[in-house]
Amino acid sequence: MITNKYYTVEEKTIPSTNGEMEILIIRPTKNAKPKEETPGILWMHGGGYVVGMAKMIYMSRAIDLVKKYGAVVVTPEYRLAPKHPYPAALEDCYAALKYLKDNTEELGVNSSQIMVGGESAGGGLTAALCMYARDRAEVNIAFQMPLYPMLDNQDTESSKDNKSPVWDTKRNHMAWKAYLGSLHGKKIPAYASPARQNDYSNLPPAYTFVGDIEPFYCETLTYIENLKKAGIEASVDVYPNCYHAFDMLAPYKKESKEAIKKFEEKYLYATKHYFAKQK
Repeated sequence: MITNKYYTVEEKTIPSTNGEMEILIIRPTKNAKPKEETPGILWMHGGGYVVGMAKMIYMSRAIDLVKKYGAVVVTPEYRLAPKHPYPAALEDCYAALKYLKDNTEELGVNSSQIMVGGESAGGGLTAALCMYARDRAEVNIAFQMPLYPMLDNQDTESSKDNKSPVWDTKRNHMAWKAYLGSLHGKKIPAYASPARQNDYSNLPPAYTFVGDIEPFYCETLTYIENLKKAGIEASVDVYPNCYHAFDMLAPYKKESKEAIKKFEEKYLYATKHYFAKQK
């Protein structure tokens, strides 16, 4: 157990389809609120589905939702490709989502405000998880925050011939090939690549932001547009000349500060307006 003036961190092992999986549970100390006012957030790290770890939570947008606003966050140590290609990561994240839903009393969160989010591949898993949860009808998600998400295994206008910093076309192709495994080159299900989805109805409201020079610019805008066409409340902020994960890698920059501010405003709006009762 890690404790500081802002939060406590508990490491826990829960069952998944591969046996057991580690999760981190981050609870507020300084700004803790009553259960009825405390969202439970499942947050998934980035890394192109091939690298990364749950402890990346400490540099993510989610940690401030605990420190500043009293949210409870669960983050899974989901399996990574190429050793564990799709659907391993999605299955692990769904196991963590089920854990969050089944333990709202113990965690001290409002069961009607289960939210999901993540950066990059974690954003892709956010979108996929919302689709998967909708179709299985076991967990109702109130709000999704897929930040600059990795959604499309096919090239888009912004992901082809992209040589921007941090993430580019070459890395993107390698990561998708690893994640899709034996599916690579075949018909891809939407749970693997959410851009393949044809039905965006009954998905949770969404907010995201993205830089306009990074590979995921077009697929992020397309995802939000598809949600809106289906009648879902969804919005995106675009930051000119910003590369992938700019808010995490350069939080001191003007654009990053603005992105962080707007993200937190959208989160606070969601806490007041978006609810999804569990069955």
